[in-house]
Amino acid sequence: MKSFGENLRYFRKLNKISQKEFADRMQTTQQRVSEWECDKVEPSLYNIIRILRVFNITFEELTEEMEEK
Repeated sequence: MKSFGENLRYFRKLNKISQKEFADRMQTTQQRVSEWECDKVEPSLYNIIRILRVFNITFEELTEEMEEK
């Protein structure tokens, strides 16, 4: 099973985007992206929608194989 952060990191690397570039596209900080990827903080619904738009993916794709907490 994967975590949200692992899935986020997977899509970011698949798209060959650095944390800094992704943070810029998300209008947030690189530190915040790192916190999301390390599962320290969960993004807000607003930011999840933005993530889906940046990667042009569905919510189902982003949460595929996630374990329940």
